[in-house]
Amino acid sequence: QVQLVESGGGLVQPGGSLRISCTASRSHPNTYATRWYRQQPGKGRDLVAEIRNAGSTTTYADSVKGRFTISRDNGANTVYLQMNDLKPEDTAVYICNLITQMRSGSYNYFWGQGTQVTVSS
Repeated sequence: QVQLVESGGGLVQPGGSLRISCTASRSHPNTYATRWYRQQPGKGRDLVAEIRNAGSTTTYADSVKGRFTISRDNGANTVYLQMNDLKPEDTAVYICNLITQMRSGSYNYFWGQGTQVTVSS
């Protein structure tokens, strides 16, 4: 099992920046990728960004491209999401997801509790 803890959320004005973190309780040798999702009240969970272990390949939702950057510090078992030029529509609970791949090819999914990001003047 791996526990994930998100931190760094808060209130920021439109146009501002925030960096949130996802720290795992331990490293996992079969990590496939780490993702950030966000969930707004009454809506489903949307994928925001992903970083894969192999080659550190990153992908982003169209709505955040050019504004958000996902990165990781393997030594600290932490994945970051740097968010710039924040907009009110970025307001959501941001949730970390760690995906591991078993030898059989199947995947396991671990989830954090989320951190609230509010963009408002």
